[in-house]
Amino acid sequence: MPREDLLELGLMQAHLPALLMALVHVTGDASLLDEFPRPVYDFFAEGRLGGYNEETQSRLRARAKAAIEAYLVNGQTLPPAPSPATLHKMMNFVAGVDIPEHYLPFMEEELGISGEDAKHPHWESPKLQAARKDMRVVVIGAGMSGILSAIRLQQAGIAFDVIEKNPDVGGTWLENTYPGCRVDNPNHMYSFSFEPNHDWPYHYSTQDVLLDYFRRTADKYGLRKHIRFGTQVLETRFDEKTAKWHVTIKDKSGKEETLVADAVISAVGQLNQPKMPDIPGVGSFKGPAFHSATWRHDVDLKGKRVNVIGTGASAFQFVPEIAPDVKELKVFQRTPPWLGPTPDYHDKVGEGKKWLLEHVPFYAKWYRFWIFWMMTDGIYEFVKTDPTWNGSPNAVSPNNALLREMLTAAIKPQTDDAPWLFDKIIPDYPFGGKRSLRDNGKWVEALKRPNVALVTEPIAEINATGVKTKDGKQYDSDVLIYGTGFHASNFLRTFKVYGRGGQELHDRWNGDARAYLGMTVPGFPNFFMIYGPNTNIVVNGSIIFFSECSVRYIIGCLRLLAETGSATLEPKEKVHDTFNARVDEANKMMAWGAPQVTSWYKNATGRVSQNWPFPLVEYWSATLNPNPNDFELRKSA
Repeated sequence: MPREDLLELGLMQAHLPALLMALVHVTGDASLLDEFPRPVYDFFAEGRLGGYNEETQSRLRARAKAAIEAYLVNGQTLPPAPSPATLHKMMNFVAGVDIPEHYLPFMEEELGISGEDAKHPHWESPKLQAARKDMRVVVIGAGMSGILSAIRLQQAGIAFDVIEKNPDVGGTWLENTYPGCRVDNPNHMYSFSFEPNHDWPYHYSTQDVLLDYFRRTADKYGLRKHIRFGTQVLETRFDEKTAKWHVTIKDKSGKEETLVADAVISAVGQLNQPKMPDIPGVGSFKGPAFHSATWRHDVDLKGKRVNVIGTGASAFQFVPEIAPDVKELKVFQRTPPWLGPTPDYHDKVGEGKKWLLEHVPFYAKWYRFWIFWMMTDGIYEFVKTDPTWNGSPNAVSPNNALLREMLTAAIKPQTDDAPWLFDKIIPDYPFGGKRSLRDNGKWVEALKRPNVALVTEPIAEINATGVKTKDGKQYDSDVLIYGTGFHASNFLRTFKVYGRGGQELHDRWNGDARAYLGMTVPGFPNFFMIYGPNTNIVVNGSIIFFSECSVRYIIGCLRLLAETGSATLEPKEKVHDTFNARVDEANKMMAWGAPQVTSWYKNATGRVSQNWPFPLVEYWSATLNPNPNDFELRKSA
């Protein structure tokens, strides 16, 4: 398609407030921020038009077209970058609100106007270059966080090995291949900040697209030569005499080997060990039975009777995919998920928009900035508990109750032709209590099909021919699929970690995993976790953001060892305990910590061991640099 046509198409598909910010960069005219009204966003709408009327839209597009053509055709050079004051004004404009002052450094880094990678380690001093020669790190896992760790270690010049149980990189995006598998964050945010992709085919990428992204990233940085594929970690053991970690691994032939390292980074994630339900008779079904995370592609579902247990994130995606092909589909629901209106959930990114992202200066950065702001702390206050709230237990505050009403009103029209379904799909718990899901109507549409039934009666047992509910009804099927989640609270369950005095990490935790900033534990020197306890997110943002913060902090800890000449680093017990007490108190004041809510966010003790209960800016601030006063630093073991 000719450039002129792509520009015209792009202007029609553009996020207009982000386009206006690009116009300020291209023209150097900050008065545009006063000429055009600040956008107003509808909570449930796409936000692309910024609430502008048709006259304002046309005027903005005409101004942008002239400026972009002058830049591209006439080779016009860009004017000087906006001043810090103008940049802050631009941030407020795109966000549609005045961003609090303490957010500005955080948001400036996310915006990345300079084009520099703010989290690059830059180990350039002679002292750091000398220290890194003697450092070696073992990374466990080659999923998103493992790839990120390897990139940063390589940039710092630190030797490393990555141990990966699978035959390729990608982690969850390699393992989960069920029909309809896709991310539930906009892909311009679910990607490394330093590796943007302007050619995403969908607004919310499918599994194969994301796997390809992580494979290409691993290849770009030459990581495969550092990865031992088809290899499992059996245990990691700290040697107090040498201050080294001994990591015992086993390859696919069964051969065991011990690697010696100065530090270990666990990047195994939380959602990678499938969990079967605690229902009598699991394993007794005589037909094909499998978990969604280990999908049986050799099992043809066409014309079959299928029972699906669970209505969480995975089932929400695969049920609409298989429903048209099966003969009968029974979906067994314990609790319904909240459905968040997302009209573009399955939509492709327009070719004009892709062109803008690739060719118009700074448009991509402002578009990502807008997504980041709207998807992170914008909804945080709606899931906080108001201690004075004395309304219904299905909300935790007036704001939360208002959001419940808005969501319910958005869902109801989908069931106008099936009123019997409405009460079954509206949760009786507060929004934010469990993971909410992206809704573009496909889920309810699938449940209304004549060959599909939503069963809400509790399951009594699984037997040889199907599922029996507690009201005595038997639901026979040819295939049984478990969409029942993962062993999320059993952190690092696939290997043992022995620290000082031979203490095993899981024994210390005793079913209640805790860590300082989700990464370090007293008594386990130079052992780090990514996506560890209390670093999961519920309503605000992408897990890649947390991983990037964590890896910067971990590399900062290695830097601290190098700069102080220390052999080991571990958090002080008091620092660890004070942090976790603060986290626990805060989680009690969030929707997911409410006593009436049960979910995988809580472990067997009832404590929320998964979630970060504060705004994202607090994790960013806490992980900029490690505070030496938080740690026990030792020159030798």
